Amino acid sequence: MSHILVTGGAGFIGANFVLDWLAQAGADSVVNVDKLTYAGNLKTLATLEGDARHIFSRTDICDRDGLDTLLRRYQPRAVLHFAAESHVDRSIHGPADFIETNIVGTFTLLEAVRAYYAGLDETARAGFRFLHVSTDEVFGSLDPDDAQFSETTRYAPNSPYSASKAASDHLVRAYHHTYGLPVLTTNCSNNYGPYHFPEKLIPLMITNALTGKPLPVYGDGLNVRDWLYVRDHCSAIREVLLQGTPGETYNVGGWNEKTNLEVVHTVCDLLDALKPKAQGSYRDQIAFVKDRPGHDRRYAIDARRLERELGWKPVETFESGMRKTVQWYLDNQVWVQDVLSGDYREWVAKHYAV
Repeated sequence: MSHILVTGGAGFIGANFVLDWLAQAGADSVVNVDKLTYAGNLKTLATLEGDARHIFSRTDICDRDGLDTLLRRYQPRAVLHFAAESHVDRSIHGPADFIETNIVGTFTLLEAVRAYYAGLDETARAGFRFLHVSTDEVFGSLDPDDAQFSETTRYAPNSPYSASKAASDHLVRAYHHTYGLPVLTTNCSNNYGPYHFPEKLIPLMITNALTGKPLPVYGDGLNVRDWLYVRDHCSAIREVLLQGTPGETYNVGGWNEKTNLEVVHTVCDLLDALKPKAQGSYRDQIAFVKDRPGHDRRYAIDARRLERELGWKPVETFESGMRKTVQWYLDNQVWVQDVLSGDYREWVAKHYAV
């Protein structure tokens, strides 16, 4: 049985990818490597319990011996690297974890994979791929009239998070050009969908709205992001793994530029329709809070290369994806309550004080 190895497979995007991958007929087995930090949740993968195709290992990507053991034992034909600290606000208040995971962890993983790749026979080497999942935030901030980010946009990260991801991108590129490792890099826009940890904008708004709490919006709410439904992202990664050219990067976007305030209004309006309050609208709970330091004004992804060369484009519109997302949270309140630990509540109270 052939395997792929997925890092960060209990996190939001990684877990959605693992679930999506194993739902495909004839899919390789998944060796799922996750440290299980605060945002990793094995209950997201509960439907895979007892499935021999899903092999979970609680391993830190900074643990070289652990990685070597897994690579030697399972002989994966590909490594997909999702593992990352990914919340900008957390990186502002505690950047050390981001440097350790996103830079040191990526380096350690690359070193382990480089040694593994060197020991493969010619046929296995020809088919092997290392796919690095990154973010559009490495490109910095756009003005309102600027062209969207392309694969050749200059890197200009503005937060400790995006700087750490930029460093990891550069390491991956260097391991291709220096050592011949067959790497692929994807830079995606803001993901949303099922199983998203409730510190991020959309699940935070849904959770606070349903519990009668303020809906905190940074600054004037006019910061713009492109929004990509997570399962569309998963399908894009599958296509890049299947068809992508080693050494190349591919931008993945949803073609949905929205201000943060537009996103919050959409959440409120969907909740008004799907679970109306006794009185008034959920919009009444919106509260503007002090902007975060260095808040990038606009991100926008040009995903035409992925469509032109690999034939991929998103299936979900913003409207259809958001309706599915809000409905999922309404239907899965047990999952939501399970991840709302005391530490999480204290963190939200500290950083989103009205």
